[in-house]
Amino acid sequence: MTGVTKRLLEYWQDENERAGKPFFFCQLEAAETLIWLSEAPDSARADMEIPRDGGDFVRYCAKMATGTGKTVVMAMVIAWQILNKVHHPPDPRFSRNVLVVAPGLTVRRRLSVLNPTASDNYYREFRVVPQGLEEQLRQGKVLIRNWHSLQWDSEKRITRCRTVDKRGVKSDSAWLRDVLGGMHSAHSILVINDEAHHAWRVTSKEKAKGLSKADKDTATKWVGALDRIQRARGILTCYDFSATPFVSGNKRNSEDALFDWIVSDFGLNDSIEAGLVKTPKVVIRDDAILSDATHRSRLFHIYVDEEVKQSLNRKAPETAPLPPLVTTAYMLLGQDWEELAAQWREQGASTPPVMITVANRTETAARIKYALDNGRIPVKALRDLEKTLHIDTRVLNRAEAADQE
Repeated sequence: MTGVTKRLLEYWQDENERAGKPFFFCQLEAAETLIWLSEAPDSARADMEIPRDGGDFVRYCAKMATGTGKTVVMAMVIAWQILNKVHHPPDPRFSRNVLVVAPGLTVRRRLSVLNPTASDNYYREFRVVPQGLEEQLRQGKVLIRNWHSLQWDSEKRITRCRTVDKRGVKSDSAWLRDVLGGMHSAHSILVINDEAHHAWRVTSKEKAKGLSKADKDTATKWVGALDRIQRARGILTCYDFSATPFVSGNKRNSEDALFDWIVSDFGLNDSIEAGLVKTPKVVIRDDAILSDATHRSRLFHIYVDEEVKQSLNRKAPETAPLPPLVTTAYMLLGQDWEELAAQWREQGASTPPVMITVANRTETAARIKYALDNGRIPVKALRDLEKTLHIDTRVLNRAEAADQE
């Protein structure tokens, strides 16, 4: 262990020195695991073999439930890498050049706090770095890119292109200048993948079975871009962060579908028990309509209900009525929302609670929006066109792909 690493580990555990800003234990566990894998002596890791993803660079994955502070752990890892490289330039275990890859514009903007030169950076806000080392941290480079900006056209695709532009595939040097900017000549780059379940290697038909073309396209281009960086400049290590590190979209979302290179695991159940994330609330009152088969409320698994399943799993215009059971569910949830909003007002809260619906299809989302706007759900407070936002995944995907500054 280097002196810099020892200083950081001691500092991260010292709440007094860090001005009362303690890390969650799951954050410390994830960061310490990644550090140990890099700095532990060979004798300590003699019998340990972490599976590879099939590529030429090493990947380690930290599985952390949404809301447990993955971005803070990224800041801890970046600080550990850059500060060590600044103090020990010849040490090949460290890098001062960091590429953070995000799944879209929204996440990329959120990750801007990882830039040490940003005014609202996490290194200062969460006391990640001891006083006196912030200036040294700024000697490193942190580049945050949307994965869409890593794409390139293959020779095959350019051949199919019907436009006059036939310049051919960009060379590695030209592509790297576009993608990495001022970091294009750097070697041994540290890569951090946020929401890394989008970045997996298509190694077999079985693994890709049941996935959409868009899912496979994203995975191929994301990992393919990292392969290209590896060939041209070299990737020191790739750290993956995800709450759901298995093949995105695959129906085998069980243990056998998880990434093989997970080294730290703090899942949703653990985070709920630890009080780090919101506790799910289940509606316990209903209209007393019970299932004939189970004698359980039909609201318990509403999408499994045959009436609901048949209606919501088909293409339908936005004007198509929702199943009565869905309307009833919204009425009950709406009444809960009204009660909670009243409680918040009494407590002096200026912002009301928010109700969020995640629909199974874009058509279903449109039908729900139409039902709310046109009073088909008998809760007056939910009929507010100015405060009802409909986000369509198709529109969102186009916006994310734009990668506008």
